[in-house]
Amino acid sequence: MNLYGDRYITSNVQIKNPATGELEYIGSRYRYFTTDHGLRIMAFGVLYDFTGNSNVSKVIKAQDLVKESWFLDAVNYSKPVDLFILLGHNPIRTTVSSSTFGTIYSTIRGLRPNVPIQVFGGHTHIRDFVIYDTISTGLESGRYCETLGWVSMSGINSSTFNGNQKPRGVPNPTRNATKVSNTTSTATAPTSPSSTSNLVYSRRYLDWNRLTFEYHAVGSQESTFDYHSGQRVTAEITQDRKQLNLTALYGCAPETYCQSCKPFGADGNIFGLLQTALAATVVNESRADIPRLIIINTGSIRFDLVKGPFTFDDSFIVSPFDDAFQFIPDVPYSVASQVLGILNAGSFQKRSADFESHDLSTRDFEFNNPFIPSDACTALDDKHAQSRSFLRPRSQPLTRNLRNRQSPALTPGYTTTDDFGTDGDDTPHSRIPFYPQPNDVQANASFPASGLPETVDLVFLDFIGPRYVIPALNKAGGNYSVADVSYYLPKSFTTNSYLPEYARRFWQAGVPNCPVGQGVGSNK
Repeated sequence: MNLYGDRYITSNVQIKNPATGELEYIGSRYRYFTTDHGLRIMAFGVLYDFTGNSNVSKVIKAQDLVKESWFLDAVNYSKPVDLFILLGHNPIRTTVSSSTFGTIYSTIRGLRPNVPIQVFGGHTHIRDFVIYDTISTGLESGRYCETLGWVSMSGINSSTFNGNQKPRGVPNPTRNATKVSNTTSTATAPTSPSSTSNLVYSRRYLDWNRLTFEYHAVGSQESTFDYHSGQRVTAEITQDRKQLNLTALYGCAPETYCQSCKPFGADGNIFGLLQTALAATVVNESRADIPRLIIINTGSIRFDLVKGPFTFDDSFIVSPFDDAFQFIPDVPYSVASQVLGILNAGSFQKRSADFESHDLSTRDFEFNNPFIPSDACTALDDKHAQSRSFLRPRSQPLTRNLRNRQSPALTPGYTTTDDFGTDGDDTPHSRIPFYPQPNDVQANASFPASGLPETVDLVFLDFIGPRYVIPALNKAGGNYSVADVSYYLPKSFTTNSYLPEYARRFWQAGVPNCPVGQGVGSNK
């Protein structure tokens, strides 16, 4: 962390020094600094109450952090503070069970009732903007670097600010921190600011792509958009990708398969594809003729699989995990056939009670993603079109290679609702349907042509075997333990292996010039 100095802030994360055996903060506990225009800021970096760490590190719970003397001294700093900033891997919406920002916010607000607080969070993988009180808001900017979050504010009361509160030539924020009715809620502020606020805000969620950045950048339609340093980084990334073989082509995906935009079992739902792929590729040749049930958790799939080239890189995007396949041989079918139903009637499967690991789901957070709507499409109305003027293009005119972003022919994507309403998405999109999916999915293979088998090999992932499958088997009337479990295939064949194998065998039509679809939410 020496590279970042005091700019890397870990207010509640410590790691053991191997030389001394003592716990030390990974970065700075806080940072007090003054901006180029004279704003005096106190910043804290707070991870949520994570418990999946190893014994060489420590995550201090928020309820304990706010009692520590250094934290209280930093809040009541000896020098003036114009703005508090809270940032970290932590949900901004305080009604989410895993969020601890509410505890930090409440402590600061109780001690400093009139100082604005700005929160930047994450972890829930959504676009969201939260209003805590008239001078405090929070921003969360999607997931996987597909969103650039933007928030601006004017009106901070500072005796040392030497900038322009309303700079000319650019849009200025105009909205008070007041919630739009019928939006998702946050916890009520325990202590409201005692003074009248002149603060005004704006927020925007930008799709992370070149067209977006060209649209908003000064001189965006000119050849100067590319910088030497950017082109150099692109070249280095391209070279690294080649060295890692990430562009190696397995096959051509014949259509787009999504996690949640289609009902389970419908054409285009990815879990139907997985049932086919599992049955075809998860085969122990010495037991190939023995009927088998293969169960995986749906959380092992991390992203959608789009029509077009399916590469080594895509295999990690869709399923990056290395869970191997175990089995129990010769299980009575009458028992084994009940396991899937028992698993899907139970809780979502995670590595520990509060550690999402790779099974991140909206079910973990006790709320529905604000951007996940029903099966309807929303036209771009005048209100939405007008609201987009806040981040308007700063150079005119658009060139022919940039599509008119006000076009009513919307592409599928985020349609976000937050505490400011529904006008935050920089690029208007049609809504992508959302359908719930089961905890687990099962493939059947080598079944008799007619009738049902008496016994089957019950195959499952080592991730779900001991904690979920064996209890489900015993609930169904079996009598099994981990001593009955062995690996069905070599440990090297994992959840990251079966889709590439399936593509090599069954997706060769069109190689190497794979037809490309229009993405998730489109019928093409």
